[in-house]
Amino acid sequence: MLIKLIALKNAYVKNEDGATAIEYALIAAGISLAVVAAVFAFGDQLEVLFDGLTNALDGTA
Repeated sequence: MLIKLIALKNAYVKNEDGATAIEYALIAAGISLAVVAAVFAFGDQLEVLFDGLTNALDGTA
């Protein structure tokens, strides 16, 4: 029984699922910050681009 307890403790110590989830969350947060910064910096130009695309698509209908 003591061997099973030691094996369970070792498996618990080696478990890195939480660390991986945190790393993925940090990556997702970084990507979202980059997207927000890009939209903030280029928002007006993006609006002109999308308006042009909308007008071009409306003209083909």
